[in-house]
This record gives sequence, structure tokens and C-alpha cells, in this order.
Amino acid sequence: MPPADASQQSHDDFQSHPSIPCDACESALSSQHDHSISFLLLDQLTLPLVGCDDHLEQFTSICGLTTEDTAELLSHRPAGGINCPSCHFVPYNPQHPLIPVQNGAVAVLACPDHQDEIIERFRTGLETRQKLTASTDTLQ
Repeated sequence: MPPADASQQSHDDFQSHPSIPCDACESALSSQHDHSISFLLLDQLTLPLVGCDDHLEQFTSICGLTTEDTAELLSHRPAGGINCPSCHFVPYNPQHPLIPVQNGAVAVLACPDHQDEIIERFRTGLETRQKLTASTDTLQ
């Protein structure tokens, strides 16, 4: 399976990636501008993310498999802002996890509790996608 399979990786694996094959992700992650931040709306979570458009969409889609509602990705600050006060100040902290998504990565600019939650939801989404794909493959 491609590198998007994070189900076998530990939380520490998400934090250190020497190089990212996707140039667009690398550029977004190295940018210090607020315009490179997107926002994931998932259930009660509003989390700032950084990555290229394609890998952010893939990440959102995979996380969306863990909810009955729709996961939404915004390229602008949401009207309600960020609910968690700790998450609100995280973008100023350079120690954020990188989650591998195919040949790119998405940085989650959130407090440790919400980082853990979204990483777990991403893993669950990957497992769900794998099961859905496996079950459709057996029908053919």
C-alpha cells in the first residue's frame, strides 16, 4: 500500500520527515505566510492544516470517513474561528506533526489533544477506506 497507510505508524513517526517528495507540500510547509493555512471542519473540531491542495483534499476525504457529517476544508479562516484556545496559538509553535498522505504530507497545527484525535481519526479513516476498497474488490 502507498505511504498513506499510517495505521502501522506511531505518533512519533508523524513528527520527523526529512524530505517530502511533493514539491507543493514542501513549499506550503516551509512558507511562513498565513495564506498557506487551511482549516478542517470535522464534527466539533476546527483545525488549522498546512499542505498542498491535493494532499489536503485527500486528508479531508480520509478523515471524512470517520463521521456521519461532511468533513469540510476551508481555504479561509472560519467565521466562528478556532474553538480551542490552545489550538488558536499553535501556529506560532514550529513543533507540529506531519502526517504522510500519499507522496506528500499535511501539518496539523493543533494542541496535543487535538493532534492525537485527528491522527487517530486519520488512521481510522485509512482502515475504513481499506475495508471498503477490499470489499468492492471481492465483488468484481
